[in-house]
Amino acid sequence: MKQTGKCLIFSAPSGAGKTTIVRALLEKFEEISFSVSAASRSPRPTEVDGVDYYFFSVEEFKNLIEKHAFVEWEEVYTDHFYGTLKSEVDRIWNEGKTVIFDVDVYGGINLKKFFGNQALSIFVMPPNITALEQRLRRRSTETEDRIQTRLKKASEELLLYKQFDKIVVNDKLLDAIAEASGLAQDFIQS
Repeated sequence: MKQTGKCLIFSAPSGAGKTTIVRALLEKFEEISFSVSAASRSPRPTEVDGVDYYFFSVEEFKNLIEKHAFVEWEEVYTDHFYGTLKSEVDRIWNEGKTVIFDVDVYGGINLKKFFGNQALSIFVMPPNITALEQRLRRRSTETEDRIQTRLKKASEELLLYKQFDKIVVNDKLLDAIAEASGLAQDFIQS
């Protein structure tokens, strides 16, 4: 893998709104392209393989780790792996575009370490933990146990915001999108 392009990294605790912001940027900027992450979980009802994630079994994912197929990967929960395929980044750079990542907090930190100044890392901060919990519950995709697990993890992840280049507070979605758009445009044009 040759490092020839730029990257925008969006990270946040689950439910903070990073995916909504990333989707808005993809609609606004033709010069960016979404890096589809790999996951060792089943798709949610609205998710499509190869569009939202590349879905693999745990065994398949572990085989890809052994083959050094990832820029970064994490075991976010037991047997729930997420990662960024080197081939995905190469595909986007070969199109002459800037890669945009929508990854968990630890993935974002690892991507920034890997790409250095070629990347702008942005932490999407929820206004507070209560708002985060409400957003997770509105999804109606998680059991109570999973919501509690995500909230516990979010409390830990929120402490890591200083490891990112920029912070966007997602209190009012349109304001957060506008701020993220400005940051993205400045970085792409620099």
